[in-house]
Amino acid sequence: MNQKHVLNARRLLCPMPVIRTQEKVKTLKTGDILEVICTDSGVLQDIPAWCRINGHKILDLFNNEYDYVIVLEVG
Repeated sequence: MNQKHVLNARRLLCPMPVIRTQEKVKTLKTGDILEVICTDSGVLQDIPAWCRINGHKILDLFNNEYDYVIVLEVG
């Protein structure tokens, strides 16, 4: 069964959100869902680009009043 995980990358500046995402994904299984919560708008380009290169799938990408949230499926 696939599991959902959350990574708090708030208050981290580029490239740290991508690095933390990469470190977390290494601990997950194919098909797991990772929700990355950030405050740096750069992640809206950086994490999708990293996912394309590494075979992961973006399921959702949005921002609310305070955070940028990227939901990805581990490939």
